Amino acid sequence: MTINRSLLMRYFFGMAVAFGLLTAVAAQGIRKPSVDDTILANVYADNWFQMYINGELVAVDSIKFIPHNVVSVDLLPTYPMTIAVMAKDNADPKTGMEYANTNIGDAGFILKFSDGTVTNGHWKAKSYSHGPVNGDTKNPRVENTSIPENWFAIDFNDSDWSNANEYTEDEVGPKQPYDDSDFKGAKFIWTRDIALDNTVIFRHHVATSPDGKQRTDFSNLNNVVPDAPKKKDSAKKKRPR
Repeated sequence: MTINRSLLMRYFFGMAVAFGLLTAVAAQGIRKPSVDDTILANVYADNWFQMYINGELVAVDSIKFIPHNVVSVDLLPTYPMTIAVMAKDNADPKTGMEYANTNIGDAGFILKFSDGTVTNGHWKAKSYSHGPVNGDTKNPRVENTSIPENWFAIDFNDSDWSNANEYTEDEVGPKQPYDDSDFKGAKFIWTRDIALDNTVIFRHHVATSPDGKQRTDFSNLNNVVPDAPKKKDSAKKKRPR
């Protein structure tokens, strides 16, 4: 078979040009993100949590028990956004009690993102550790359910989960520095049993930014060569925590 070298060269040249154009189009308007592109997340858990967004670990509470604390982190949002949180009330794994097995603790979880995402009764919730069963403190025991390995995945099926229950601040009794952070509009949530359900997983899907603000999708940065980040506005005020 005879190969026309001229046609072959033109073919490969055309492919190279097309690839370059596609790359340029893909990168058009994409720049390196700056802190101004992030949203602030305030999270308070009684007593501990870890949080995934779109399948990636983004925050872990550094204090397992007390003192109570607020975890504030900057997030680079991508919508749709799947939030998955494992929250734990401090409890002995065998008895479900705390303070040397002398007390049944309570629980609670609240979250607010600066894009308007908040915890409320629309979130899904499921308990994976319950105890002491029937509130029996004389012969305490715990009932555990195996936690799925992919509980934080975007495509995890939570369709049969119940909605979370909302609780008031009086019912949860948050401690300082809770009042120093912005949780306006957010609700404390847990399962139906805030006293005996000790390990709970929450899931929530955010289709678009609740505040309606158009944000750049930076999720594909590894596949493009972005431009330099936009210059920071020196007159811009610091975001409230």
